[in-house]
Amino acid sequence: MYDIIGDVHGYSGLLKDLLVKMDYKRDGDFFYHPERKAVFVGDFINRGPDTLGTIKIIRTMVERGSAYAVLGNHEINALYYSLRDKKGHHLTKKWSRLHLDLNSVLAEFVNYPSMWENHIKWLRTLPLFLDLGPIRIVHACWKDENIKLLKKEIDGDKLKRSFLRQVSKNNSQVSSAFWETCKGVDFRLPKDILIYDKNGTPHRSFRSKWWTNPEGKTFRDLSFESRFKLPSYTIPKEVVSHREPYAKDNPIVFFGHYCLKGSPNVLSDNLCCLDSCVYRKGNLTAYRWSGEKKLKEKNLV
Repeated sequence: MYDIIGDVHGYSGLLKDLLVKMDYKRDGDFFYHPERKAVFVGDFINRGPDTLGTIKIIRTMVERGSAYAVLGNHEINALYYSLRDKKGHHLTKKWSRLHLDLNSVLAEFVNYPSMWENHIKWLRTLPLFLDLGPIRIVHACWKDENIKLLKKEIDGDKLKRSFLRQVSKNNSQVSSAFWETCKGVDFRLPKDILIYDKNGTPHRSFRSKWWTNPEGKTFRDLSFESRFKLPSYTIPKEVVSHREPYAKDNPIVFFGHYCLKGSPNVLSDNLCCLDSCVYRKGNLTAYRWSGEKKLKEKNLV
């Protein structure tokens, strides 16, 4: 049985509290449960006060068999910032922007460069998704065609530099499948619509409900966005295309990424988003799955 844990974002204290609340035993930095296994949905680094401690807990649990973990977009960003090719060049031209995004993490490890390098090697061994039969784990979006393609393209037991360099070019089906899996499906707004968030920042795209067909939906109905509200009129047919919805009889999917502060985590009988926006003074949330075929709100912690 599994305890699926949402985006931790460096809040090691809350993670310890959550594990203890779920009756995990502690041996130093090692937490374990005699009958259950934890599963982390990614984005366990960055933004919070203690990424160093958080990685130590999660890595120890994974390496000693009491947990699984998948990569989130923040871990992917760390890989792109830290890895170089044989000539010493960054794998992506966006590395300077990634430095800004990772400032809090890099500051923690400034005196421990070899430890950071070792953690980067470990992160490369983590999967982008887990298929555990009746349940599936992914950071942002589960689309069968993407998962099938990534299974074919990811060779071996770690993410190779050559694969990450290929993905960074953003010009292939593999690249699209990779980014949708760890960042979701962004819907591009028409040219005559510009949305501003509460900080006055303009946006030309928004995070969408990847599990539904956007045809006939309003912008607001399709939105799975936490930063701003979309208009409540129907999306023009000219800018929308059919998307196969996630079937109701498909296995349960647990994911994170979307910062649902104050919103329900259980979205349907087989869809659960466990990112409760911990870094915006939200909660750290877990779902205790014990074999049920339909998700139940009462199993959230």
